Amino acid sequence: MKYAFLSLCLFFTTSLAFAQETKKLTAEKHNEYGLIYSLPQTHLDVEVVATKTTRKAGPYYQYAEKYLGISGAITQDSEEWSLTSVKVTPYGVPDPEEQYLMQFKAGREGYIVVDENGLLLAINTEPVIDTIISTAPKAKKKSPLDNNDYAKVYSEELLMSASTAKMAEVAAKQLYRIRESRLNLVTGEVDELPADGESFKLIIQQLDEQEAALTALFMGTTQTETVVKHIDYTPVEETTDEVLFRISDLYGVVGADNLSGAPIYLSLQITEEGQLPVDNKGNIKKMPKNAVAYAIPGKAEVTLSDGKKTLFRGELPVAQFGVIFGLDPSIFTDKKNPSCATFYPQTGAIRQIGK
Repeated sequence: MKYAFLSLCLFFTTSLAFAQETKKLTAEKHNEYGLIYSLPQTHLDVEVVATKTTRKAGPYYQYAEKYLGISGAITQDSEEWSLTSVKVTPYGVPDPEEQYLMQFKAGREGYIVVDENGLLLAINTEPVIDTIISTAPKAKKKSPLDNNDYAKVYSEELLMSASTAKMAEVAAKQLYRIRESRLNLVTGEVDELPADGESFKLIIQQLDEQEAALTALFMGTTQTETVVKHIDYTPVEETTDEVLFRISDLYGVVGADNLSGAPIYLSLQITEEGQLPVDNKGNIKKMPKNAVAYAIPGKAEVTLSDGKKTLFRGELPVAQFGVIFGLDPSIFTDKKNPSCATFYPQTGAIRQIGK
């Protein structure tokens, strides 16, 4: 069993690219019919999605109820972060202590397929490529209060107003005129309707935008955006309530040592240790000569929580909680009917073996 030598690796990235490129290595004279591959350490990618909410107060918020008859206007600017979701996905990283040579015989056609990092994916066949899609971040929508964009809808009367109270009164009147104009268009109570459907849609859209800008002057705006970060975690041993990262109201996802945020805990419990295969009598099988090494991984239950609520729980395969065994290489070099096999890059385990 190998996991004592592993070390914890923890860092943030905004995206994670799982290796998808493959290389086919053919046993030929120039490489003396020997092909080199690696087995993996299992790392855990913890995907964290956080939402930032930005609230902006309009310049006439104190007049919202008076002129619009609406309560609940935003009265001051604020920003806050919240945790939206977390997801844990295992993936493989080449283990420098688990590199092997697969020796073919001269005159026997054979090949292996490895990923761009040298992890074994397949022998004498095409590999199975797992598609892992990272959550895409979402940008915030534009607010009429950004860079004082609302000024574009100011009328001359509003600009000439001498006080904030008067400006609010004129803005409210302008808002009601826009609503009335739109209603008249929709009901057909106008002297001349737009020439066609596209012109009608364009006019309605412009009126909607003007209404939104004027309403924002009183009610303010709320914008949301999501940020996606990835934390790489290498399982070493069982752990309980280890602070993995923190979520800060001011800064979003921050490191475990940044006390500005509330902690998110990781617990890991080994649920199954990989065992060497046994024969019919219950004796451990002997490793075949010049064996094609593969992993028999263990399993671990991984839990993420905020101390009150469970955010993620799942049982995941982990190579370093297992053992290494091997296949008889002769099955892959049989001249008449060679075998083929595919492997999981996350753990180095056999996915499928056949002819």
